[in-house]
Parts: sequence; structure tokens; C-alpha cells
Amino acid sequence: MLRSCALACGLLLALPTIAKPALPAAEQRVAAAVQAGTTQDIALLQRLVEQNSGTFNPAGVQAVANLLRPQFEALGFTVEWKPMAQTGRAGHLIARHPGNGKGKRLLLIGHLDTVFEPDNPFTGFHREGNRAFGPGVGDDKGGMVVMLAALRGLHAAGALQAADIEVVLTGDEEDVGTPVAQARADLIAAGKRADAALDFENLSHQNGREMGAIARRSSNEWTLEVHGETGHSAGIFSPAMGDGAAFELARILAAFRTALPEPNLTFNVGLLGSGEQAAFAAGNTRIDASGKDNIVPGIALARGDFRTLTPEQTKRVADKMRAIVNTGNLPRTTATIRIEEHYPPMAPTAGSRALLARLNGINRDLGWPEMPGADPLSRGAGDIAFVAADVDGLVGMGISGGDAHAAGESVDLDSIPRQATRAALLMLRLANTPR
Repeated sequence: MLRSCALACGLLLALPTIAKPALPAAEQRVAAAVQAGTTQDIALLQRLVEQNSGTFNPAGVQAVANLLRPQFEALGFTVEWKPMAQTGRAGHLIARHPGNGKGKRLLLIGHLDTVFEPDNPFTGFHREGNRAFGPGVGDDKGGMVVMLAALRGLHAAGALQAADIEVVLTGDEEDVGTPVAQARADLIAAGKRADAALDFENLSHQNGREMGAIARRSSNEWTLEVHGETGHSAGIFSPAMGDGAAFELARILAAFRTALPEPNLTFNVGLLGSGEQAAFAAGNTRIDASGKDNIVPGIALARGDFRTLTPEQTKRVADKMRAIVNTGNLPRTTATIRIEEHYPPMAPTAGSRALLARLNGINRDLGWPEMPGADPLSRGAGDIAFVAADVDGLVGMGISGGDAHAAGESVDLDSIPRQATRAALLMLRLANTPR
């Protein structure tokens, strides 16, 4: 007890304060236990980063799951590996802690995979002072370390036993398998059981300030295919030849730019091409096209995405896109569009705002600055959106990092105990709140 109090006092004195800390003794013990495990947490982070787990490296994704399994089992969780070969992906790690059935049921979300496949030249783990670099060090291996640091702090302080917690670590967050309904069935089911969801991807920042986040936008892909007459360019715009596929594609994209903009929406053209012949190559990341400057293109192709904040906005934008494509076609051209909804949106709710208010109550009690709500446009799509229709949640409970998805991805190692303390105290307070 004396050692825990000493560690707690040391933690609270070591961190910047703006007010006198007001943690109860039990919560001080949790904070101290989190702080005491930081060296262990960094060592685990290094092991995770050194194991490649690109989405399309199923053996590597499962190897990361195997590194994490004993970590959860040591805390009293029952751990299950759910293979997902039927969706073309490795699988998910699911861990459950039953609790006493009295407090709020919590869902913790993270992911095992990264965007860095085994052939990516950005490899390894290295430190420069309190900063660490490596593939997936922030997204989301640092997040999983923060999650475990919080749980270990609760366990070490004797505060985990009563908590009802389910952890879902997906193996394909960076490129979800198909069919999506099957790939996310376990996560969606967990969301229906939960009273609150915490997403352990990177902490949000704005102008150097740590932010709370209660929303993520959707991720939707569209594919446009336009056909027209082809022949010698001397005949373009004639009644027999019409305007050609390229001009019709240009008309559609210009209409998107004019008619679609609205708050919280972004849309992009990522790939386009046309010619006498054109086709998407495998993976839809390249167009193979051929033609000549004096031949009217008979086909034009484009792919892109659009991101929305609510399901209603997704439907509204998709309907507008289809209307533009299907009406007003230039002479002797036809066009079709295919829209695929990959990640649903997570719209802000009163319940999620209340969760952020509880997190800011913890910040005040710790003497730390409050975290304003982040602009939804600052967050990309993520797994928590699949449960947003069923449970309120917070986004960005993970590590503080930068340059995610790029060579040079890095994290602030000092943020591990800070973020884990916030998460642990929030979990403790929610677990002690009657359902």
C-alpha cells in the first residue's frame, strides 16, 4: 500500500498539472500501476513492431495475435482466435473478461494489421529519445499497447475483477475482407452487447493540443465506366460519332465538383483514364489503356472515394452521383456507376458527447488540460463505425503518433502512460456505473 501511494504521488508530481489532482485512493493506485509498467509496455511495443503484420501477410497477423494472447490471458481474459480465410484475411483476436454483471459493459477495439507488407522497405523499431519509429508503431500497435497498459494497471491495482470487458482486435482494419458483413460479424455482435465502446487508434491533435473524438467518417468507393463511339477524330461531335467517352467522363466529374459539396463531405478522383481500349488492372490500382491522338476514345474509366458523417448523408450523396451519371449524357454516350460502402460513418451522438465529458472529468481530476471535441474531418474511417449504430463510443484512445501509413511513422513513448491512465480510469468509472 505504501509503495502504491508513493508511486501514485510520483506519477502525479511528474506530469504537468493545471489544478490540484483529486483522484480517490483506489484510482491513484491504478495510475501508479500504469506508470510502473511503462518499461514493459515499450518492450512489448518493440516486439510487436518487429513482427510484420501487413493485412495481406496472414501469418504475420496471426503471429502478432500470438504475442498478445498471453498478455490478455495473464489478466484473466478468455482469448479466442477467429480465422477469417473465408473473407480472404487472417482473422481476429477476441478476448473476454466477464466481470460481475453489474457495471457498464465495455468494448475495446484495436487492430492487428498494418499497411506495411513484408516487402515494404520501412522495417524495424528504433528510438530517438522518447520517440519511437517503425511500421505500425502508432497504427495500431501502439494503440494495443496502451489498451494492455490500462488493463494491466487495473489488474495490478485489484480493480479489474468486476469489469465486464470484451476486446476485439481485427486482422484487416486497413483493408477489410469481403463479404464485409461476414468480416465484421463478430465486432458488430460485440457492439450489440456493449454499453460503451473505446477505439484505441491514434490520439487526435489539433494545433498541438490533444483532442477528444466522438466521430469518424465513412469510406465509400465509386467506379465509373463510360462508353461512346470510337473512330477517326475528324468525326467527333458529329451526329454519327457523338462526343466520345472522355468528354462524357469530364462532364460527370465536373458535375460532381459542382453539385456534390456539402458540410462534412469529401470526395476524390483517385484514378482515371480513357482510350480506344481501357481496363482496370488487377487490384484496381492501375488502368491499362491504349489509343491515339486522332482516335475518339470509346471507353473512359475512373475510380475514387467519398466520405460522409451520417448514413443519411451517404445515401443522399450516392443518389446525387447516380442522378448525374444517368441523366444529361452527352450524345452517343452511356455511363454507369458502381458504389461500394466499405466503412459506415460514426456520427456524433449525445451519448458519445457524455463519454467525452466523463473523460474530461478524469482530465480535470488529474490536473490535465481538457480535450475539446475534434473535427470529424480529421479522422478517417475505422472499425468502431461498425458498432456506432448500437453503442456510443470514443475514438483515439491510443498512443500519440504521427506520419501514420508512411515511412517514418512514429510515436511519443511518453504518451503511453498518459493515455493508458486516462483509459484505465475511464474503464474503472464506467465499470462501477450501474447498467
